[in-house]
Amino acid sequence: MVNLTDADLVTAIVTPFDENKKIDFASLKKLTNHLIDLGCNGFVIGGTTGETPTLTHDEKIELYQKFGQIVDGRAVVIAGTGSNNTAETIKFTNEVAEISGIDYALVVVPPYNKPNQRSMVAHFSAVNDQTKMPILIYNIPGRTGVKMEKETIVQLSHLKNIKGIKQCASLEELEYIIENKDDDFEVFTGEDTQALPARLLGATGVISVASHIYTKEMRQMFDSLYAGNYPKAAKIQRWLTPRMQALFMYPSPSPVKAVLNAQGFSTGGCRLPLVSLNNEEKVALAQNLGLADDALSHELTLDLGKELEND
Repeated sequence: MVNLTDADLVTAIVTPFDENKKIDFASLKKLTNHLIDLGCNGFVIGGTTGETPTLTHDEKIELYQKFGQIVDGRAVVIAGTGSNNTAETIKFTNEVAEISGIDYALVVVPPYNKPNQRSMVAHFSAVNDQTKMPILIYNIPGRTGVKMEKETIVQLSHLKNIKGIKQCASLEELEYIIENKDDDFEVFTGEDTQALPARLLGATGVISVASHIYTKEMRQMFDSLYAGNYPKAAKIQRWLTPRMQALFMYPSPSPVKAVLNAQGFSTGGCRLPLVSLNNEEKVALAQNLGLADDALSHELTLDLGKELEND
């Protein structure tokens, strides 16, 4: 197993579906092996990008069981177990803790209920005290409707089972957390465009959607940073940033699934309430990815243009 401290490039992996909207485990295995081969050293399974709200309890358990077998210790595996029901979160996290190959649970700030900071501390303290596996907090205000403040995160970083955070907020807040957190608490940005600056500030890495498509480039960016080639690392990040933004032009994971399908990974469409991109949206996505006009584009396997011509 890869240590969490060494997992700098973590993919929040999609859940592939077949034509009947059932989980396609063969496609999941193909994609996972491809990402590991290119330098991905961690995964979030059953996260936002994995369309977890549309999965049943039994589907999630089967998905986590089979994904643990697919990865087989080659990367860190973090499984989504959070909800807006504290008791159910504790129960499900303990159930997932029994699955071989799952290393950490990802527990989101409770959505919809809109808890205040004191409620968040109570929620995560209960999960910390009553579960049997290490936990990463997931702070994503744009989806939960509330924001966990940086001081609250630092407070929770000292709890024994809370080992890190996927943080989706400003770089200034990231700086504060990194400066004041517990020494054993790992910080991951959940914003693709922050990948390089977050690492420079002391974050462990990025939990990424764009790494489905740009694993090789992101791996090269980090490796250039580690080698002290800052101009090259910065150039890659500048090249990546508009492409990372393009992958969120429409509700995620619809864009990244469109690209993966174009690459031949057969991840299928999205389950309702999300829909797959239509032809007009695919054209706009292709234009915003800007592959044909860039000197680095020859390094990619994607050619959305050919797919669109055949649509």
